[in-house]
Amino acid sequence: MKILIAEFAVGTDIEKSLIPEGAAMLKTLAESFVHLGHEVYYPSAGTKISAGTCIESKAENFTQVIERKAKGCDAGLIIAPDSMLPELNEVLEENTVNLGCSPGSAACCADKLMCTEILTKAGIKAPEIAKKAEEGKKYVTKPRFGCGAEATYLVTEFENKEEIIASEYVEGETLSVSLIAGKKPLPLTVNRQFIEFGEKEAKTRENGKAASPGIKYNGSLTPYQTPRQDELYETAISTVKCLDCFGYVGVDIILADLPYIVDVNPRPTASLFGISHVMREEIGDLLLKNKFGELPDSIHIEGEYRFSKDALSELFGKV
Repeated sequence: MKILIAEFAVGTDIEKSLIPEGAAMLKTLAESFVHLGHEVYYPSAGTKISAGTCIESKAENFTQVIERKAKGCDAGLIIAPDSMLPELNEVLEENTVNLGCSPGSAACCADKLMCTEILTKAGIKAPEIAKKAEEGKKYVTKPRFGCGAEATYLVTEFENKEEIIASEYVEGETLSVSLIAGKKPLPLTVNRQFIEFGEKEAKTRENGKAASPGIKYNGSLTPYQTPRQDELYETAISTVKCLDCFGYVGVDIILADLPYIVDVNPRPTASLFGISHVMREEIGDLLLKNKFGELPDSIHIEGEYRFSKDALSELFGKV
């Protein structure tokens, strides 16, 4: 098969800081599909990986490259900021088979307010959205349509703004569950996410009071051994079913008295890089079986793998 993998950071060169993570995911997927005997094509504005065929692109024509190349491919997969994913997946679906989430499902996941409301109505725990700060309480503020830990802050006060949401701060372990969503969801691993506060000076809000430095993601440990694995898997499966997700999905969870869903990423995530080092199965094979065949009942994990964001920069900063 001919397979198109379009990763936004590599394909546009706009967010250079995201290229190491993007290249890591892209290389992991491309190598897997190539190892299985498939032809892989990927758009790039400069960064090259060691598998697949590069298609020259830039920010102005990233979507056009996807549209043009997808017509000649048997399947495709998009990795992009959550707010852009619905539109890009729609372009992909109009021209080939989409191995990832539908545009509608991706749109629900991208809107953090809508996503939280949908999950809460379904009885799935998520940090409560706050309209007004209460004295003595902590809150997490983030863009309603943001991506990952982008512009995410731990605060004690906040202002109501349409483009920003504030939710209660839940103390617990910062984890994620990676799984293949579809007719028969297949959990892959529980991952420990290393979250830290940045060292930059605190930003000042309009009222003159400072917020805490931004929350930053700095890699993960895969798999993370926990006696609550089954509970985490059940919660993640219920979440992707509720949101009608498909393909590889990363579900971010705070594990406290119960698992609290804090974000749903309807696309490959950085954790995939670690999973590829410990999973015996090929991720490409699982994605294709999810779409065209039947997934196995379980996968085989051997050992563990830990990486940091700095390590990705060293490995893929000069790919």
